[in-house]
Amino acid sequence: MKVVGLTGGIGSGKSTVAKMFEQLGVSVYIADIEAKKLMNEDESVKKQIIALLGNDSYVNGELNRPYIANIVFNDSSKLLRLNAIVHPAVANHFDCWKSNQKGNYVVKEAAILFENESYKQCDYTILVSAPIETRIQRVLKRDKTTREDILSRMNNQWEDDRKFPLSDFVIYNENIEDTERQVYRVHEEISL
Repeated sequence: MKVVGLTGGIGSGKSTVAKMFEQLGVSVYIADIEAKKLMNEDESVKKQIIALLGNDSYVNGELNRPYIANIVFNDSSKLLRLNAIVHPAVANHFDCWKSNQKGNYVVKEAAILFENESYKQCDYTILVSAPIETRIQRVLKRDKTTREDILSRMNNQWEDDRKFPLSDFVIYNENIEDTERQVYRVHEEISL
C-alpha cells in the first residue's frame, strides 16, 4: 500500500484537502491529532515531556497546550527535543494504523512532513500552498490567536519555496472548486 504524505504550512488548508481525499474513499491519518492523543495518553511520552518542559506541561492529567506552545514556539531547541519525543511515537502508531487500512494508498497529513524528514517514508508527497496573507486570515478566523503568534509559528516551519522541490504534487488552495479539481487529478494519478 502506498503512503502519500500531505503537508503545508499553518493555514494552507491541509485539513480541507485531507477531507477531500476522504470523500474520495481514501483513508487519512492526521498526524497532529494522533500526536496530541499520544501526548495525553502514552505514559512514556508524558514522562519524557514532563522531564523536558516541567510539571506544568499537564494540568489534571491533560496536556497544557498553551503552556507548551509558549515554550516551544519561542525556543527552537526545545521544539526539536519535543519533536524527538513525539515523532517516533507517531511513526509507530501510523505503521499500526496503516496495517489495518484498505485501498491503493493512504494519506498521512503532517504539518512538518519535510522538516522532520518523515517524507522519506512516503511514496508521494503533496504540498498544499496558499498565499501567506490568506493563511494568516484563515488562522485568525479559526483560532483564538494573534497575528504575531501565527507569524512565530510560521517561522518554525519551512517556507513553501523550500518544500516545492521535495513535493511530487502541489495543490494551490485559494478557491475551493479549483482545489477539488486538483485533488481529483492527484487522486487519479496516484491510483494508477
